[in-house]
Amino acid sequence: MANVYDVLKERGFVEQASDEEGLRAALERPITCYIGYDPTASSLHVGNLLTIMTLAHMQRHGHRPIVLVGGGTGMVGDPSGRSEMRQLLTPETIQSNLEAIKRQIGRYVDFDHGALVVNNADWLLPLNYIEFLRDIGRHFSVNRMLAAEAYKIRLEAGLSFIEFNYQLLQAYDFLHLYRTYGCILQMGGSDQWGNILAGVELIRRVADGQAYALTFPLLTTSSGAKMGKTAQGAVWLDGNRLSPYDFYQFWVNTEDADVERFLKIYTFLPIEQIRELGQLQGAEIRRAKEVLAYEVTKLTHGQDEAERAREAARSLFGGGGDSDAVPSSTFGSDVLRQGLLITELLERVGLVKSRSEARRLIQQGGVSINDRQIAAVEYMVTSADLDKGALLIRVGKKRYHRVTTA
Repeated sequence: MANVYDVLKERGFVEQASDEEGLRAALERPITCYIGYDPTASSLHVGNLLTIMTLAHMQRHGHRPIVLVGGGTGMVGDPSGRSEMRQLLTPETIQSNLEAIKRQIGRYVDFDHGALVVNNADWLLPLNYIEFLRDIGRHFSVNRMLAAEAYKIRLEAGLSFIEFNYQLLQAYDFLHLYRTYGCILQMGGSDQWGNILAGVELIRRVADGQAYALTFPLLTTSSGAKMGKTAQGAVWLDGNRLSPYDFYQFWVNTEDADVERFLKIYTFLPIEQIRELGQLQGAEIRRAKEVLAYEVTKLTHGQDEAERAREAARSLFGGGGDSDAVPSSTFGSDVLRQGLLITELLERVGLVKSRSEARRLIQQGGVSINDRQIAAVEYMVTSADLDKGALLIRVGKKRYHRVTTA
């Protein structure tokens, strides 16, 4: 079997490694590795997906992945990549989010066969502060910490003492996992490089051990947009926050220049097949985007939902198929009998965040009902607009929502 480091590098996961030759040699035998996740929400999003796929590749190559959920550090807040202090969470919220995160990552990583989920609250909350300062804090240089990019950015806006402790806590996590599980590799985004290296150094100083750091590139699209962000907000992995159909459509709308790169990162398809798909040009590139959308949706929401989303997309965009998976809402018959302002309707079904956004879209000619453009922001949608008992609302070129009445 190929060395997983070579696989990750070929697929575009690797930005930096603390000791590339040493890490690659260590990966010739099974090791334990980990990635940390802040339990700041009940769902992860597409921005987290690269890291999840890395854990999945590690497990598929015989290594043991640990998912660390920051129940302890989540009560402090990581300043990395932030211009302001994170909102602090209650233990109850953290536990609820932890369970939701485990269910989501369980789509990619098999927790029944070796993979672990741990909560750093289990070892951070019982710490004796004076002992921690004496045993751990003495290994950290304040001057070196202040030179780190994450701290320099925050110093201008104001850095709380709580946040200043974050690097110590993350480094201690690595030391704890090294001692408890033999974990020798921590991975994370490139903005975590300083924090991860601090853990590598702490293991060397305190335990005389060898550990490694590996970071991933912070992905953007070819146009420079942050991966996983859209005009409508984050692309959630939770089907209740973002329907499988809308999730599928996010990937179908991938820019042409990104298709091959995203197939390498977000699917397990063989490299040879990905290269063939990446060579498609013009109208044929749509086929590669369909493969990308189907594979990622299948991993995240299951095969049935992926097939329903693909069928719905084909039905809406001229390729046949079944439209049943299009996001839909059902209103009482009295609602349309009385009439509903188009701006209110768009807001109620979640196609816009506000009525002002709805007005702007209508004025730009971007809203239609059953293929009929709506030109007036004061338009009242009534039962007369129903076609075969339904309204098919379109916003822009590719966002749809079906409304039926009960």
